[in-house]
Amino acid sequence: MNVKVVTGGILGKDGKFLLVQENQKICKGKWNVPAGGLNENESLIEGAKREIYEETGCKVEITGILEIINEILEGVNVVCFFFDTKIISENIKADGEEISNVKWFTYEEILNMKDKLRADGYFLSSIKNKIDNKIQSMEIINCIRK
Repeated sequence: MNVKVVTGGILGKDGKFLLVQENQKICKGKWNVPAGGLNENESLIEGAKREIYEETGCKVEITGILEIINEILEGVNVVCFFFDTKIISENIKADGEEISNVKWFTYEEILNMKDKLRADGYFLSSIKNKIDNKIQSMEIINCIRK
């Protein structure tokens, strides 16, 4: 079975959450949290920071884990790790290639745009976990570099 590891983060500020609008053919126009596939020889944390920076222009510190989601999609075992973040520097921009727009939304706004969310908003529970302060310690993840 093929396995794909996806890593990303939830960025929150002033009661709003940063979403990216996808520009790729498979999900063009859909809103998502900044996330993407893990590169070879990259830790979960490195991958999350890279994806967030590439898709939003924001540099973050990973502060906890919000959720691990596992789903089988078309014969691929997809495992998603969503992290809580602290924004270190904010230079919001869309790259225009993978991402067409980057925008802050309240949780209520996100709930009301369900048909505009990627995969029916599979990440909504991660945002709710952040709101409810259900953040797991990073100690449960042991990233060992060789």
